[in-house]
Amino acid sequence: MAIHLGGRRSAAAVTALALALVCSAASADDENLLERGKYLVDTIAGCGNCHSPRDKNGNIIKGKEFSGAYVITDPGFKAYAKNITPDKETGIGKWTPQQIATAIREGKTPDGKLLGPPMSFEFYRDISDDDIDAIVAYIRTVPAVRNTVPASEYYAPLPPAYGPPVGHVPSVPKEDKVRYGEYLAGPMGHCMDCHTPRVMGVLQRDKWGSGGDVFAKPFVYDWTAVSRNITPNPDVGIGKWTDAEIKRAITQGISRDGSKLKPFMAFDFYKGIKEEDLDAIVAYLRSLDPYPPIKK
Repeated sequence: MAIHLGGRRSAAAVTALALALVCSAASADDENLLERGKYLVDTIAGCGNCHSPRDKNGNIIKGKEFSGAYVITDPGFKAYAKNITPDKETGIGKWTPQQIATAIREGKTPDGKLLGPPMSFEFYRDISDDDIDAIVAYIRTVPAVRNTVPASEYYAPLPPAYGPPVGHVPSVPKEDKVRYGEYLAGPMGHCMDCHTPRVMGVLQRDKWGSGGDVFAKPFVYDWTAVSRNITPNPDVGIGKWTDAEIKRAITQGISRDGSKLKPFMAFDFYKGIKEEDLDAIVAYLRSLDPYPPIKK
């Protein structure tokens, strides 16, 4: 059908059509942004693993998702996960999208205070602009829950900052499987934050992915968890594991020998990770240097 531009009515029709197309495109973009944000928050980022309160059995309390107050103890702190629902009094309902993004990537609240561990700011700094926008957009749509959270206690001073202000962070191309897997296991999923040992709080990068961090009675669980060696070392790592076995450990919490792995690996969240993203994570883990190094 031809559209003639000569008359007033035709011009108005063209304008209306153009506006409709623009609105439709914007609506589709918003929908894609929210879909990406929901996927990241509910799977690989596992935000609800810490920010949702749990009952005495360790189950997330329905209707209180993301409302905080989950206590995490450590020799250096007693931290309460913040209420990240849009509640205006006890949550982040008054925060702008940029303020939320800054809190996630830089650990700074709108009033200039610094947030503390165990939030993985060292990793979150490298979340891409597109993905931080998606995460923020989705978090702002979850139901607001009124829940006042106690202040966290830190037994040593926090640093003045976790680094300079975060500038532009480009997206990592999914076509580069290893790099994208590194992004998912690093900035987004912060796997290496738990699976790399620390000395005086500093990540030992020469032992990247070698495990050994001890989490005594993490969260509400009455036991001690030790992070596994996820490097390709064939004896103490995952060098002999098949891709399927690695994926099962991530998404179901079942080790190669069939034993059940302990939280606080977010198995209930990781079970929703897409197959292509699991493929990328596995490719990245296989690219790591084995630890201990393999003698030739």
